[in-house]
Amino acid sequence: MPYTKQEILNTAKQVLKLEHEALALTQQSLDENFLKAVHAIAKCKGRVVIIGIGKSGLIGRKIAATMASTGTPAIFIHPVEALHGDLGMIMPGDIILAISFSGQTEEINKILPSLERRKLTIISMTGHAQSKLAEMSDIHIQIHIKREACPYNLAPTCSTTATLAVGDAMALCLMKIKHFEKRDFAVFHPGGSLGKLLLQKVKDVMRTGKSNPTVRENATVQDALLVMTQSDAAGATSIVDKHGKLKGYFTDGDLRRALQKGADILKCNITQLMTKNPRFLTEDAPAVEAAKMIHSTGVDNLPVLNKNGKVVGIVDEKDLIEYIALVDKK
Repeated sequence: MPYTKQEILNTAKQVLKLEHEALALTQQSLDENFLKAVHAIAKCKGRVVIIGIGKSGLIGRKIAATMASTGTPAIFIHPVEALHGDLGMIMPGDIILAISFSGQTEEINKILPSLERRKLTIISMTGHAQSKLAEMSDIHIQIHIKREACPYNLAPTCSTTATLAVGDAMALCLMKIKHFEKRDFAVFHPGGSLGKLLLQKVKDVMRTGKSNPTVRENATVQDALLVMTQSDAAGATSIVDKHGKLKGYFTDGDLRRALQKGADILKCNITQLMTKNPRFLTEDAPAVEAAKMIHSTGVDNLPVLNKNGKVVGIVDEKDLIEYIALVDKK
């Protein structure tokens, strides 16, 4: 007889309830052994070598990937392959993280003597403190669950969820200890959206050419307004000398403040109304640093200079929306 929709939903909710309870129990049971494991890995000069088989192996691969992407060098080795030569991939100075909920996985236990002879620190994650793997480990982290979510208490569900969560917690604790920051994350994730954002420079986002309005020092306010109107640079222009070096900056805000004084300003020389010694960005500065400056000062745009002080572009806050969002999250 087929299950009803409600029966299926009830089963799903029960699974999630049991896994939630497993995570809560795991959280409560974290102890000194977890701290010892984190500190041992933090001091490790080599890599974290994670081993596991079956579902534990899949969890181990995920933990290795998380560690590697957050500043802790880690690799996964399948214990069967290790028995047939891949033990040679483990180097002096590496540290072992063995995962087996039963703690009695034969393939893992067979390679433990070899690891011990090489004087490698062994950290284990199991559900049984009296298991062979736990007893042969230098540090044992016990995964506490009441039962699997499987109705027959067989299929790894709560145990794998809890193990994965402990692995994530370990990786992120190490991330904090190592002072691994967003910029480091970007270096390890150059293909991701965050990596692209954090690795881009001002020159990658600035407006150039006709979109970078400039006028010479002898220009009038009317000349400046014409250049500003013809460009799409959001109401600002750089004032430059004959070598193209920045002498001042004029914005529509400067224009409004001058008009409030009631003066006939169109024929005035631009140097009379421009902001002298304005803030500016350099083309090789990180784009996210430009976002910080614009965000903190409240300006709408800034000129961009090259290493010789020549105006080569302009950056508007609209060009930095994604970067400003990153600054806001900090």
